[in-house]
Amino acid sequence: MDGRETDIGSRLRRLREARGISLSALARSAGIGKATLSGLELGTRNPTLETLYAVAGALGVPLTTLVLEPGAPPAEAVHVPGAAVTATLLEVFEEPTATFELLRMRVRPGIVQHSPPHAPGVTEHVTVYAGVLRAGPADAPLVAAPGEHISWQADVPHVYSTVGPDEALATLLIRSPRQN
Repeated sequence: MDGRETDIGSRLRRLREARGISLSALARSAGIGKATLSGLELGTRNPTLETLYAVAGALGVPLTTLVLEPGAPPAEAVHVPGAAVTATLLEVFEEPTATFELLRMRVRPGIVQHSPPHAPGVTEHVTVYAGVLRAGPADAPLVAAPGEHISWQADVPHVYSTVGPDEALATLLIRSPRQN
């Protein structure tokens, strides 16, 4: 660990406490173990992309709220790998009613990444540049080849994988409506 996990943990604890949510309640809501959540907050556990998305969804915040200090440039976001997906934050766009996170995404072949639901109303929009991507709701994933675009309501469990032996390269735009 390089110490940046402590930054994630500090932001996570501040958000949880500001909402008056106990460690147990947030762990239950995110579908993760209390020990895992405690380790994340203390900076003693390496977060996975899947775990951070589960916690962010349970808190009703975009992932960047956990991996990037407010006002910091996207290049300073903590890199968190997933089972199949490696994503690099390119930009965060803030509008009065929503936050948009633009990511470059690589999806390794032979692995299915299961992503937990995001907060209500979150949508994902993917444009594929290389390879063939299967992504979307876990019960009905969509397929896109180079030059194609797919999108879905991401407030349900969803998946990412490739079709065939090649890595898929894409951009991912996540739209998160502001929670009141």
